[in-house]
Order: sequence, then C-alpha cells, then structure tokens
Amino acid sequence: MSSSPIAVKLRSGITNSRPIPTSNSLITASNLLRNILFLLFLVRWTRKAALQLRGRGLFGTFFDAYKFLRRSAYSIFLRSPGVRSRVASQVSEAVAKLQLKLVPQGPGVSRYLTLPKEGWTEEQVRAELGRLGEMEHTRWEDGRVSGAVYHGGNELVKVQSEAFERFMVANPIHPDVFPGVRKMEAEIVAMVLALFNAPPEAAGVATSGGTESILMACLSARQKAYTERGVTEPEMIIPETAHAAFHKAGAYFKIKVHLVSCPPPAHAVSIKAVSRLINSNTILLVGSAPNFPHGIIDDIAALSRLALRRRLPLHVDCCLGSFLMPFLSRAGFPTQPFDFTLKGVTSISCDTHKYGFAPKGNSTLLYRTAALRTYQYFVSPDWSGGVYGSIGIAGSRPGALIASCWASMMSVGEKGYMDACHSIVGTAKKLEAAIREHPALKDDLRVMGKPLVSVVAFDSPTLNIYDVADSMSEKGWHLNALQNPPGMHVAVTMPIVKAVNQLIEDLAAVVEDEKEKER
Repeated sequence: MSSSPIAVKLRSGITNSRPIPTSNSLITASNLLRNILFLLFLVRWTRKAALQLRGRGLFGTFFDAYKFLRRSAYSIFLRSPGVRSRVASQVSEAVAKLQLKLVPQGPGVSRYLTLPKEGWTEEQVRAELGRLGEMEHTRWEDGRVSGAVYHGGNELVKVQSEAFERFMVANPIHPDVFPGVRKMEAEIVAMVLALFNAPPEAAGVATSGGTESILMACLSARQKAYTERGVTEPEMIIPETAHAAFHKAGAYFKIKVHLVSCPPPAHAVSIKAVSRLINSNTILLVGSAPNFPHGIIDDIAALSRLALRRRLPLHVDCCLGSFLMPFLSRAGFPTQPFDFTLKGVTSISCDTHKYGFAPKGNSTLLYRTAALRTYQYFVSPDWSGGVYGSIGIAGSRPGALIASCWASMMSVGEKGYMDACHSIVGTAKKLEAAIREHPALKDDLRVMGKPLVSVVAFDSPTLNIYDVADSMSEKGWHLNALQNPPGMHVAVTMPIVKAVNQLIEDLAAVVEDEKEKER
C-alpha cells in the first residue's frame, strides 16, 4: 500500500523538528556555572579584603601581609634539606637539655615506670612522698617565685585538706549522690557573682581553671552568634596582651582572632582599633582586668560602651585580678570600673585558685544572664547509655576540689580578703616605687604602664633585660620574662610580701653588676 505524499512530508517535518543534542549546551552550562563560582569567589574575597582594609588600614594590611610572607618564607627555609637536619639536631639538643633540667635524676632519685609487683605499704608511700616534696626546687615557701603559688597560709591548708578528704570520692555529675557538693558549687558561684556586682538574673559555673573559663566564654559567644545571627565564620577581637587561652579557644573552636595593639606608655588596648575591626562576623570583644604580662587594666568602661553600641558580648578576663579587683576600692587603692556594673559586660572569668587562695583546679565563669550560660551546655539525648549532659568540657569533676574551694572562701571571708588585698597590693606599690625611685634602679629599669593590682612589669632602656632576669635566677629567684616588647615582671603573692625587701636588694645588686659588665 503506497504512502500519502502529505503524510510523508508531515512525518519528515516532525522528524526534522526534533532538537539534536550537541556538546554546545553542555559547554554553555559549564561556563555559566564556572562564572557563577568565580563571581562568588570574587565577592567573598573582595569582602574579606574590604574588611581587612577597614580594620587594619592600608599600612596595617601591608604589614600583616609582610609578616605572613616572612613566616611562610622562613618555614620553607627551615624545611630545606641542608637546614632541616641542622634544625632537627639543635631541637633535639635543646629538648635533651630541658629534660635534664625538668626531669629529676641523679643519686638517690628512683623512677617508677611500671606498677610495683606488690603494693607498697603505707610507710613506703609516705616516705617516698616525703622525698618528692623535699626535692631541690625554687623556694616558693620563701617568697622566691613570682605568681605560680597563691598560698593562703598553713592554717588554711589544714582546712582545705580536711574538706578534700571528706569529699574525696565526690563527683558533681551525680548531684543526687553528692547533694552537698552541688550545694557548695552553687554557693561558690553565688558568692563570686555577688563580689562582681552581678544582677539578680545572673548565673555562672565552676571550672577547672582560668583556661577552661575562657574557653567556655568563647564557645558560648560563638554558639550565641550562630544561633541568633547565623554567623558561620566567627571572629573575636582581643588585646595583644590577652591571655594565651583566647588563642587556644580560637584554635579549638575555629574562631578567627584579631589582635589589637596595646601601645606604650599605657599598655592598654586601643579602643579605636577595636572599633575599626568590628564586622558582621564579630562574636566577642575582650578586655583584661588586669592582663598577665604588664598587670594593666584595659579600659573596660570604653569597651562596655562599644559593646552596647554594636550589640556584642564583652568578656572581662579577671582570672589574675581574682579576689583583689573587687576589694581594691574598699582597701583604699585606686581602681577602674570592670564588673557587671558596666552594662556592656556580659561575662567575667575569675580564678578562685589565685587570690581566692583555693587549691589549684578552681575557677569560675560568670554570665550576666542564665540564658547566656546555656550556650556552653552540651546535651546528647540519643546516647545508648541514656541522656547525657554536661555544663562544660569535663564530664566527671573532682568534688573534693569544689569542697576545698568552698572551705577556703568561708574560712577567709571578706575581712580576710580585704587584709590580703592590703598586703599584696601594698607590696606591689612598694616594689613599683623602688623601681621608680631607688638610686640603683631608677635610671636603668622602667615600670611599664601604671599597674594597679599585683603585677609590676619593667624593662630597661640601658641593659639587656634578659641578662637581668638570668642573674636574678642565679640568685634563686623565679621571675617572669616577657617578650614583644622584652621585659620581666613580678606577680606579688602572700609569700613575696615577706621577701620583697630582699627582692629589691638583689635586683639593685644585679643591675649594678650588669652595668659593671658593660663598662
């Protein structure tokens, strides 16, 4: 049967009208996608560059780029074949020397690297503990150590030991099993909140030390920014003198850390520089009261006003200020506003194991509201072992340390802390005055800034300050060497109060010796 000419033409037209797939459409789509990705990349890095220029300025941006390139070039240089082996050899030599210094050895020193086959008797354990306690060391008991040991006296140690023994097995993760520990922890936090003039809705937690307090403050700020503002590239702005724990928080929690200069002569953070660095990714501002290197209190009032204006959290690191800062004005010393009386302050870290005289392993983190505290909580509702929750990094915690902290605070009381503030800060003032006025010190040592609390830092316009530090070490002192800029400091504690005259005398003698060497 023959086909109709019309049908043949129609079928032919339909066939010819079908699109024939070619590679052109795929190439076009690929190019479009590539252009979109490039545009997004360009927008992202243009925005980053604009924020960098606004925050650091043109000179600061070039300087940051120079430092990055210098570090990168130096890193490549150290990995080059001829240099790498030499560096590895020098590092091994330095580690060996450090081990010789830090790891006890020699006649009469036994090292126990495996469990004894049979358990020791009580007499054996006590005897070895006695030997360990009497090993040669820098005499902190004689006030020869800057900071490090915040001793409240032998009578307080007895009370702490009794509290520790009483609650040796306690663990606050089980509040129903150890309700007394839970009560003491809540009371510790409440007492510290009261010292820092917290509002009624404030809350807090006890932690293992200042580092954990700072870590949790940074985590809380990050989680708050993510939950409330959707921030996925968090940044915090800190003084260059802020504690290294903030850098640790940045590394742990992927928070970009902006360092702000603390220029002389004040050595306090530049508020204008902080303001320029704020952007939509900023999650936290930080101030110290005081900072560790120089003992200087940042302008917390100005930071508070800035935080309120930009609607950002402000954390005040008062770990070192501890129980001295709240008593400065009552003890008759000059001070600066730093606590919750400033409306912009949202969190404060305070170490109870420093000038609160509690055993090491105690600190607190305070929040303006209980809502802020919830951002540091962790809860796992689906775990096969049951619902698991913790207030911070640690799960199990030593209830004995909490009991010892509570016992310390209740034993010392307001009057005791007031007296300690008089003694410690008064001694720091005496040391500062000696450096400024002593005939053998005033021309060669220079106090850094205007310290108001317990730390007195100084450098030298005429001598190598590290030679001074080494010579003081040879005289049996363990003081703190600083860098960027070079310097050293003394953090006054109760043991140093009794030794400050000898400290000044030895410092004067060392300066004279160093001057004689350079003549």
